[in-house]
Amino acid sequence: MSGHDSHAPTRADLIALAARPTPQWVKTASLASAVIGLVAFIGGLFVDPDRAWRAFHYNWLFFACLSSAGATWSAVQRIVTARWSRPIVRFMEAYVAFLPLAFIALLLILFVGRDHIFPWTHIKPNVPVRAFYLQPSFLITRDILIFGLLTAILLAIVYAQVRLDVGLIPESGSSWAKGLRDGMRRGFGDERREIHSTHSRAGYLAVFAALTYGIGWPVLAWDLSMTLDLHFDSTMYGWQFMMTGWVGAIMSLAMLTLWWRKQLDAGSLIVDKHVHDLGKLCFAFTAFWGYLTFSQFLVIWYGNMGEETHFFRLRLMAPWFWWTTFVGVLAFVLPFFGLITKYAKMFLPTFILFACCSILGTYLQRYVEVYPSLYGVAPSAPFGLWEIGVTLLFLGTWGICYFGFLDAFPKMRIVMQTSPYRDEVQVPVNPRTMEPLPAHE
Repeated sequence: MSGHDSHAPTRADLIALAARPTPQWVKTASLASAVIGLVAFIGGLFVDPDRAWRAFHYNWLFFACLSSAGATWSAVQRIVTARWSRPIVRFMEAYVAFLPLAFIALLLILFVGRDHIFPWTHIKPNVPVRAFYLQPSFLITRDILIFGLLTAILLAIVYAQVRLDVGLIPESGSSWAKGLRDGMRRGFGDERREIHSTHSRAGYLAVFAALTYGIGWPVLAWDLSMTLDLHFDSTMYGWQFMMTGWVGAIMSLAMLTLWWRKQLDAGSLIVDKHVHDLGKLCFAFTAFWGYLTFSQFLVIWYGNMGEETHFFRLRLMAPWFWWTTFVGVLAFVLPFFGLITKYAKMFLPTFILFACCSILGTYLQRYVEVYPSLYGVAPSAPFGLWEIGVTLLFLGTWGICYFGFLDAFPKMRIVMQTSPYRDEVQVPVNPRTMEPLPAHE
């Protein structure tokens, strides 16, 4: 048994806990935020369409990358057959609910709003290779395929994991998903066999999910963010971009885990060791984010070539200097030094403070990646009604998807915490005989 198994709940206990509804005020606030943001975005399309679409774009980059990172993190838990995260991993699996809408939003960006966002729609790069790479048909096709494939894989792995719970518990949850739950129960077999078959199927999908996220998002970053500046190239850009989403996902998971522990009264199940482990993950990936960010900056500074240094020079000039500074302080300095001790990770006020700083810093990074490239040297940084309104649109929509998912399906993994066969998955078995396989197989 894992060191985290300080309390072994019964299946009935977990079913009752996981069936507790989401507070109505959260769903109301999400809906209100989405409606207000939608009105602001539509208004922006009439008043200043360029700015409205650019605000839409950087918010899409933030929420889409964070959501796919979150769902991929849950896939990574399967790859390493983690047991410590079983009480909390469903909170991250729910991030997948936003991805279908994010895919639709990407189509809107590429087909409706692209002339307001991307310079390559009306400026042909003077480098032949770059001109070929930025052909609209080529770029749009590959980005749709990459994000569509990642969305499909993550939906498939989360479906498999949720099906294991739905198939073994009484019918419950939001009515909109009743058909999905009925489909999950169709053909559901013996509990032990279902645990092993699900574990095996999820293992294959998890590997593909991690590879698609790790390779796909750097390409999306180069296409949808870096090429907003037609003269800038950095191979490190995509990996640093991807890690920003990863850090934001883990920080937000920590916040949501603390919130759900209180809302579900799950203090005996989600214990201090879980909080400490989340704190260590937050600290570790903050350090890695800082390493990638500084590595990119150092090489460009040392090379001192104008086609590279202009990117950072612009962001270290007015009016972008303070925005860039805030990103470094909020995303790295405060969470890195703030979470360096065990006490800061375990003491909830400091943990929440530094997690909030990191999330805000990663959000501002998306703004700093997009807006300076499009506005250049400007009298002031455009951040006001349209940016706030579109942020509310995405935040509210994300909340509707997230809480709608957790109202429709069990809020925790029930079977993998209560089944007598739950730890057999640490040793692969023959799917026909259910006997352990020799180590070499």
